[in-house]
Amino acid sequence: MDRMTNTTVDTPLAALLTNKRRVSALKALGVLTVADALTYYPFRVTDPVPVRALAEVCFGEKMACAVDVRALRVTPMNARRGYRLEVLVDDAPTAASRAMQPRTAALVFFSHRKSYVDWMASRLRAGLQLVISGDPSTFNDRLQFTHPDILTVAPAEPPAAEPQLAFGEPAVQPQPRLRYDVDSVAQGLARATRPRPVYHANSRISSEHIHETIDQVLRLLAGEDPFAASPVIADSAQFGEQFALGEAARARLAEQIPDVLPEPVRTAKHLMHRAQAFCAIHEPQSVADFKRAIETMRYEEAFVCQCALLMARGRAATSNAYACADVQLRDGYIERLPFALTNGQREVIDAIGTDMGRAHPMQRLLQGEVGSGKTVVAVAAMLQAVGSGHQAVLVAPTQVLAEQHFHSISASVGGRVPVHLLTGGMKLAARRKVLAVAASGEPCIVVATHAAFSKSFQAPNLALAVIDEQHRFGVEQREALRAKSERDPHLLVMTATPIPRTAAMTWFGDLDISWLTELPGGRKPIRTFVIPEADAHMMADMFWHIRRRIDEGERAYIICPRIEPDEAGDEPAGEPDTPELLDDAALGESAEPRPPLHAVVEIAERLQSLPQFRGVRLCTLTGRDDDAAKARIMADFESGATPVMVATTVVEVGVDVPQASCITIFDADRYGLSQLHQLRGRVGRGGTDSWAFLVSRAEPGTVAQERLEVIAGSLDGAEIASRDLELRGAGDVLGDAQSGGKSSLKLLRVVQDARMIADARASAQELLAHDPDLAGHVQLAGAVLDFTRGNEQYLTSN
Repeated sequence: MDRMTNTTVDTPLAALLTNKRRVSALKALGVLTVADALTYYPFRVTDPVPVRALAEVCFGEKMACAVDVRALRVTPMNARRGYRLEVLVDDAPTAASRAMQPRTAALVFFSHRKSYVDWMASRLRAGLQLVISGDPSTFNDRLQFTHPDILTVAPAEPPAAEPQLAFGEPAVQPQPRLRYDVDSVAQGLARATRPRPVYHANSRISSEHIHETIDQVLRLLAGEDPFAASPVIADSAQFGEQFALGEAARARLAEQIPDVLPEPVRTAKHLMHRAQAFCAIHEPQSVADFKRAIETMRYEEAFVCQCALLMARGRAATSNAYACADVQLRDGYIERLPFALTNGQREVIDAIGTDMGRAHPMQRLLQGEVGSGKTVVAVAAMLQAVGSGHQAVLVAPTQVLAEQHFHSISASVGGRVPVHLLTGGMKLAARRKVLAVAASGEPCIVVATHAAFSKSFQAPNLALAVIDEQHRFGVEQREALRAKSERDPHLLVMTATPIPRTAAMTWFGDLDISWLTELPGGRKPIRTFVIPEADAHMMADMFWHIRRRIDEGERAYIICPRIEPDEAGDEPAGEPDTPELLDDAALGESAEPRPPLHAVVEIAERLQSLPQFRGVRLCTLTGRDDDAAKARIMADFESGATPVMVATTVVEVGVDVPQASCITIFDADRYGLSQLHQLRGRVGRGGTDSWAFLVSRAEPGTVAQERLEVIAGSLDGAEIASRDLELRGAGDVLGDAQSGGKSSLKLLRVVQDARMIADARASAQELLAHDPDLAGHVQLAGAVLDFTRGNEQYLTSN
């Protein structure tokens, strides 16, 4: 009883389920609480099951039928441990209604637990009507259904009581009172033929068991005991039906699952109540109901997302920032550049300059192709802050990139401005010196890694924070930087990860967006080729081509998803530079088991043995190398001492070696398109011809092969991102999967739902105009807070 009365959406499943193996299996899917279970959405529903007589069976096709129980027996299985329940039935009611001769069939249930078989037998008795649903088969020339779904039908009149003696014990031991699942055959057939949800499952838990758990959760929230009628397997209570007809269930579910959307918005959009939507998703009456419920929850996600972003934008507009109006230092830097800025760079620098001149914090996203010159724009903005007497910080996602930024910025400003490097791997004395300078408020530029988010870093005079590669940092980290200064700093976030414009509006709605689409002069297009790994001739030609480029004084990257071979599994082992590889659902069907992923150690040894690389020194770079080793490896690679680098995706972001002209990516079919585009951008930065080779083991005609054809045929980041979203789905590309966190956006599709997102934004603006703090919408305010906390990472690098 306590479980029924105390169950809420925040209740852990471990407190409700007695099956600890199931709790563990669900935990592996990210389902830990009741709320997680309700939002673990099925990816499709089955087609309605047809009603047939036993004489009309089609083997291989599921069917439903009303039958009468003739007899039943429980027997131990001789060949193996366990018990078998066999129920003999005939379909006289259904056959008569279809003018057919009745037939008999056996319903068979197996279990190694006698308690299950006894419980199933206790539900049945001769003469009872059932509605069954399952796959027909034959055994010993007899029609059989193995483990069908069954619904017991209440008899029109209660069974007569057994005769009793006047004194003493009863003549016949009374049977336990049966509880029936449905009141009539018609009601049972309506439930048995309805569509069934299908969930993403794994080897530890099936879709049916996931559905069973969610069914139990819904029953508990509705105030029912799911275990009273079914100690082992809950029957499929029709919660959509209960919500529509049962006042008690309606009131209880509405109380436990309150609406998030404001009533006027929900009514205007003809959407379901939230509780009703969950029931229709997990226990759909029809495919149309399921689709309407999914649409309801999808709109809720869009509305909550837009409210969160608009509220963040509103808070920034009312806070104070340092006005940075002095552009003399910035303009001098631009004049000394050895190249002319593109028109796009000039426009963005001017827009940033105008924003920074105001006393309210700038919030701007700079989206640009790989090599479009975002760093120059960032340096110009930082010099405007320093020239106005304040501090600026540039946060990079990796040690390698931070060091590159530090050296390039130091060289470009020519000693006119103090530039400091702050990383987690620095020696304590050097680190304390930089922290002291920042805390003093001295005007300077600090180039940092995640160390900038630590409590020890304080910069009271901070006027500008630049975040490079926004997809590696979350909203809370952006907010953490705002707390470092006495006033809110201006914020410039940059990314080369291709983001469709609709995605940018969704995920960066709190920022103004600038686009750099024009590449600096001298950049030549990268030629991209898909190389089947099984084609030995093409592989050899590729390696000979790389050798010729090396002999011309150029450099080559060889990229692998793993550091060391690991036959134990196919998932990367959680290294800091581990790529977020595509899962089986995104890769599509495969006739053969997928081969192990290639590793840096393995490929480096293989290349050393090839004639194409005889006499060539190779180096390796991975996330396991310490800071000193990384610096030494990069220096040797840039100088040409080791012209071939075998590396993980640690080189994905920001590594800039102008002599690099070739990149080979092993297991390219396992990466997302946007990450392949990022990796490809590591070459061709010095004005030379450049090549990208995508080594693949994808089967012809698969989605994986189609994905590689997209990257080979386009250099347009926005187009590639849109195709990536279409091929993979927004849930795979967007969210915060890379950091292992959970995204509260599970249904919203950024490309397909662009109109819905725009509509939700307009409705959110109208609501916030009258209630800017959502004081009158408590449930929505809570959902917005959960969204902000749960979506710390907006974009993955895939």
